[in-house]
Amino acid sequence: MTILVTRPTPAGECLVNRLRALGRVAYHAPLIDFTPGCDLPKLPQTLLQLNIGDLVFVLSQHSVNYADSVMGSAGLTWPTHLAYYAIGRASGLALHRISSSSLPVVYPHGCEISETLLMLPALQKLDGKQVLILRGNGGRRLLGDTLRERGAAVSYYECYQRSPVYYDGNEQSAHWQRAGVYTLVVTSGEMLQQLYTLVPDYYRSSWLLRCCLVVVSERLATLAQDLGWSTIRVADSADNDALIRVLK
Repeated sequence: MTILVTRPTPAGECLVNRLRALGRVAYHAPLIDFTPGCDLPKLPQTLLQLNIGDLVFVLSQHSVNYADSVMGSAGLTWPTHLAYYAIGRASGLALHRISSSSLPVVYPHGCEISETLLMLPALQKLDGKQVLILRGNGGRRLLGDTLRERGAAVSYYECYQRSPVYYDGNEQSAHWQRAGVYTLVVTSGEMLQQLYTLVPDYYRSSWLLRCCLVVVSERLATLAQDLGWSTIRVADSADNDALIRVLK
């Protein structure tokens, strides 16, 4: 069974290379590209103005990479007097590793979604706290809305922008089917909807929805079921190690 990995570069390329090293046939077709976000220039000064105990949330590794790049360009290090949180293990470790002071980063174990993060005991009462959420353009607002309800003053900072990669739907669908692709790896709801829309009706019913779909959360699995997939596997986190475990 050939595997099609749709997650963006560089994580998607890394996953394909690891699968091939294991003897699997795998291809990379990223559905999203990234460019710097519009809020990056003002991020360093904003971080420095936060008070002791204020909170910073990173919602992806891309948020970390783009934010750290602009901090480095400004000659600054990440403030150590703040509380740092991540949506999951991969983004948490990225922030811990990339910061020169090895910042302690709290992240939930298990399902890497906002609902799980919001269950952390330290996030239940936030009166008087400022919260900075580092993310891409758009996305869910559940995290910020809930933290506001718990007393925090919340600001979103767009560290990067996602833009779709365009393919010819008929041509690409025929190519994937001829290549024997019957396992799909999709790591976000945006990409799942994009893949579903990209593939024309004929290939959608005869091939796409018959593929085994590997996703990274129960929320994505529910969305996939609603779109028509029946064979769905859920990885226990969004990092490549977890995806490898499912795909093996």
